[in-house]
Amino acid sequence: MSNKSRNTRLIGIVLVFIASAIVTGLATLTPMSHDDANVIFDQLNQSVNSMKESGSVVQGIFGNNLLITVIMFMPIIGPILGFYIFYNTGAVIGAASIVHGFNPMAVFISLWLTPIAWLEFAAYSTAIVASLWLTWRMFHGDFRHELVNTSKFLSVCTLILLFGAIIEAMMI
Repeated sequence: MSNKSRNTRLIGIVLVFIASAIVTGLATLTPMSHDDANVIFDQLNQSVNSMKESGSVVQGIFGNNLLITVIMFMPIIGPILGFYIFYNTGAVIGAASIVHGFNPMAVFISLWLTPIAWLEFAAYSTAIVASLWLTWRMFHGDFRHELVNTSKFLSVCTLILLFGAIIEAMMI
């Protein structure tokens, strides 16, 4: 990978990181009733409690986040689904905020005080940019070489997400 390509990818990752944070943050402000917020929050709680009971918190968090990342790596539809996932994540943050009586934007901002948000969004942004490059190369040649780059990025994202899952499990 040339320096120009590396710099272009890095700029892309930063831009997607910012865009994904904005989408997620704005989605926390999605209007919803207290009843709807309770339903969403209860579903989240059931998942977390189920993982705790089975002793699989790290595996559950890691598996969920890796699945999301692999989806984002998909050519063409990965970035679209990724931003849909960012919106849904923001809506869940908003629901949890409503249930607990907190300002959704304050809760969203407070998440950035932990390494978890930084690690996960870095992995997701990397996946989306890799997807965009892979899509570009599909239509403009050198697709095989880009598959090698994509594999490298997937490996890095996997390690980032594993590290993030361990930290998140310790915080739950």
